[in-house]
Amino acid sequence: MDRKAEVLRKTKETEVEVFINLDGEGEKEIETPVGFFNHMLEQLAEHALFDLKVRAKGDLNVDYHHLVEDVGICLGEAFLKALGDKKGIRRFGHSILAMDETLVLVAVDISGRPFLDLRADLKGKVGEFDFELLEVFFSGFVNHALLTLHMRLLEGRNLHHISEAFFKGFALALREAVQLDPRKTEIPSTKGLL
Repeated sequence: MDRKAEVLRKTKETEVEVFINLDGEGEKEIETPVGFFNHMLEQLAEHALFDLKVRAKGDLNVDYHHLVEDVGICLGEAFLKALGDKKGIRRFGHSILAMDETLVLVAVDISGRPFLDLRADLKGKVGEFDFELLEVFFSGFVNHALLTLHMRLLEGRNLHHISEAFFKGFALALREAVQLDPRKTEIPSTKGLL
């Protein structure tokens, strides 16, 4: 089974090119003009063991919102395409991840139903990157990958650590959810459809 996909998206605001291999080794080529976002996408590839290529540019003279959202959209679309018919996947994944003073919980269900509940009542910036852009990225991903994602900040003060912990926890949860279970050859749902 070849679980790879590529997505290209060009709008008046952004230009995004994404490639994903769900059965990779964590190889990454991330090129956006937003350094901290690059760092987060590298964490996703590294800890999910997805091979990931992202090239993106956009209207940073406005702000980072359009670029971050469109990368989330493209990654979500590529993820969904790469999953194929979803036969044999574990479907569910979760992670409780510690990073210094930070503790997060992430749970995912490749359900076919987009839903995001991210709870971290914090505001601020990591460098020039608004913390609220995390929700923008994950919302774009969830709505186009058609999955359910719950994220909780259990403890934490440092916005860099919290952001990184969310991306690492998301990566680990996705890695578990897309694994193929040798005992299961059908779609993991009593409905027979995800």
